[in-house]
Amino acid sequence: MEKLKTKNFKKYNSVKKEVVKKESIDDEIKMENIFNNILCFLDSNLENILKNISVEHKKVIEEIRLRLNKPLMIYMNGKDYFLDQKGKLKTNYNNTFFVNKESIINTYQKLCNYSIYAVEDEIRNGFITVKGGHRIGIAGRVVYGKNGIETIKEISSLNIRIAREKLDVSKKIIPYLIKDNNIYHTLIVSPPQCGKTTLLRDLIRNFSNGIDELDFKGVKVGVVDERSEIASSYKGIAQNDIGLRTDILDACQKYDGIVILIRSMSPNIIATDELGGIKDIKAIHEALKAGVKIISTVHGENINDIKNKPNLKQIMDEKIFERIVILDNSKGVGTVKDIINGKTFKSILKGRNDVYIKNYGKFDDNNS
Repeated sequence: MEKLKTKNFKKYNSVKKEVVKKESIDDEIKMENIFNNILCFLDSNLENILKNISVEHKKVIEEIRLRLNKPLMIYMNGKDYFLDQKGKLKTNYNNTFFVNKESIINTYQKLCNYSIYAVEDEIRNGFITVKGGHRIGIAGRVVYGKNGIETIKEISSLNIRIAREKLDVSKKIIPYLIKDNNIYHTLIVSPPQCGKTTLLRDLIRNFSNGIDELDFKGVKVGVVDERSEIASSYKGIAQNDIGLRTDILDACQKYDGIVILIRSMSPNIIATDELGGIKDIKAIHEALKAGVKIISTVHGENINDIKNKPNLKQIMDEKIFERIVILDNSKGVGTVKDIINGKTFKSILKGRNDVYIKNYGKFDDNNS
């Protein structure tokens, strides 16, 4: 394992006991308010049911699921729950509230601010982003035209994904991702809903702002936010804190975005989410030619999993990423299972069990 600046590492990873034991009262109120603010976008019947959920549950709910003629559901802590008319959580759907067409239509109209035309570009991509950075997935009848998908009609499902950013969840791993103020090309590997986008977002923020404890000065970061999940921009304003030196291309495809950022914003780092397509790999090579560092994520279980994916196999064989962070939910969402040296494919955490962590409590991917 590479030598680290031991003094700074210990200082940076020290956490006060009172912070570890519980969140501050202000943070608890903030998390509850985030959920309550979502309710204004919902049909009144749904709002009345969901507002009765306990505060403890409101703080950790990740998704609200509306399906036509199906039970009202929420998702939290890796499990689905049904709700009855009084907002009581149940593990089976007997005597629960079923979502009707009127509730779907009313909620959809409110989410679109009663102007479907105004958000048509987003609808084509299957989601809408609302104030607060919350993202609503849409399913229904897809309408095609000459140029591909034109819109989605006859809405049958809405998935309200609640945005909750978590600050400093990257704190313990950052010393493994930099050396002598240089950042390693980094890939975050994670199954769905295990925290990869949340971790990526916090890395962006810290690299952009700088890290005094490690004598790391902030650098320019360009974000290609293809699915509007990293910055969660709403009307051009990032709803998440992604740093002082960060420039965002929202709803932009990775290849186009990386080329634009290189030409116009002179970034030191380019960050993007969920690599996979052949053009994504081409985009990575464009950034490398420009001498820009890359931080990205990919769906996967482990190194072997991503090595076996056709397009990703190429960049793994080329050993482009110098650090590969593996996440899972074995100890809660955001557990850092391992950090791999991308050149040797060997663990750099061996003998350092303190970094096999549950990242400061559970944090949601919103993401993921």
